[in-house]
Amino acid sequence: MRIINFKTHSFLLISWLLLFIQSSFAQSTKGITGIKDTSYSMTSAYLGTLKSHPNIKRPSEIMPPSVQGKKNIVYTKIGERNLVLDAFYPKAKAKKLRPVIIIIHGGGWRTGNKNQHIALAQHLADLGYVCFLPEYRLSTEALYPAAVHDLKAAIRWVRANAKTYGADTNKVATLGFSAGGQLSVLLGSTAQVPSLEGTGGNPNYSSKVNAVIDIDGILAFIHPDSGEGDDSKRTSAATYWFGYSKTENPTLWNEGSALTHAGKNSPPTLFLNSSVNRMHAGREDYRAKLAPFGIYTEVHNFPDSPHGFCLFEPWFTPTVQYIDAFLKKVF
Repeated sequence: MRIINFKTHSFLLISWLLLFIQSSFAQSTKGITGIKDTSYSMTSAYLGTLKSHPNIKRPSEIMPPSVQGKKNIVYTKIGERNLVLDAFYPKAKAKKLRPVIIIIHGGGWRTGNKNQHIALAQHLADLGYVCFLPEYRLSTEALYPAAVHDLKAAIRWVRANAKTYGADTNKVATLGFSAGGQLSVLLGSTAQVPSLEGTGGNPNYSSKVNAVIDIDGILAFIHPDSGEGDDSKRTSAATYWFGYSKTENPTLWNEGSALTHAGKNSPPTLFLNSSVNRMHAGREDYRAKLAPFGIYTEVHNFPDSPHGFCLFEPWFTPTVQYIDAFLKKVF
């Protein structure tokens, strides 16, 4: 006589049911319009922030005499699509190779562009860093993990071309704001994840990140502190990016969260945060996962500051100072 273990049977039934439900949702491509979303820019951010903080000022984008730049350098090609980056780096030759900072713009994985951080790249280059501003495919063009693949290709390109810029391939930092911050930490924690590498060129070079600066980017999408995934009024930015809501495919949302991958292979990380708590969801959990391995993390909160604080004075200058001090410490 066959004895049925009802607990085991029920568990398997529920597991298969959940798998069936999840697989029954097709990835939505309704957000892929092929048209650039220009709704978030330095001008729109400035005008929006000015309403609550009337004393803000935009930092100068006048090139310092010590810095030189190159615009729209092709770093990889996806089909017929060229992906480009800008470079800002010191004019003077140095005896030692210089640390690298790859600066990733924000905009909810859907809008924004690399021009967002020209002033930041210029100021950091003036301090002796080799800075790169890559564009990446947004959710109007391609869904997750396309942006991750693009940015890892940018890191590999930087290493392949390091000699041209006097760059130190052992001192490569990613820095990002908002969605760019989320991507920055994800890049830093997924060097051991082949599925996120992509095929975007220079496969013989590493996409490893040696330090991370996260400016108001979330660490976990599915988290009590996260505001992502609320589609009740309109499709959320993350839902557009993943092509699934968080209930349709939580596995994918977790894969795209740096917290999922955090651990012994994560690099030292600096967190610069506004007073908008939902914009750094999962930060303390992330730090807790790195602590047992003795991996250095540092946090600076800017009281009463808006989400876009790093783009404007009076927060821009201390942001630069914190970044410089952190990289000097870990490098």
